[in-house]
Amino acid sequence: MLVAFSVAPSGSPQGGSAPDRSESADASVHDAVAAAVAVVRASGLAHRTTSMFTEIEGPDWDTVMDVVKRATEAVMPFGSRVSLVLKADIRPGYTGEIDGKIERLERAIEDSGSL
Repeated sequence: MLVAFSVAPSGSPQGGSAPDRSESADASVHDAVAAAVAVVRASGLAHRTTSMFTEIEGPDWDTVMDVVKRATEAVMPFGSRVSLVLKADIRPGYTGEIDGKIERLERAIEDSGSL
């Protein structure tokens, strides 16, 4: 099972400010995202983080969603609410798809003569 998710806080944290968070004029949420990504990395599941999403691959729904839930909970101290965007590819019996999908795409691009 593959899941791509993005989690971000909004609003003021309860109590005034997030732990060790300096105010930023660009409204960056990197500290909150770092807390979520730390949970993903500690999970031991295959993962990849890009500028917009974190992808994780696990053996089943419960394993993957537990990590998403804990990552979301890690963001909660940074705002009065949390937004979660999630997309899942549920394909029983397949593993290694976090890299396999990209490898097949690159081969298709090469085969078509495109950039």
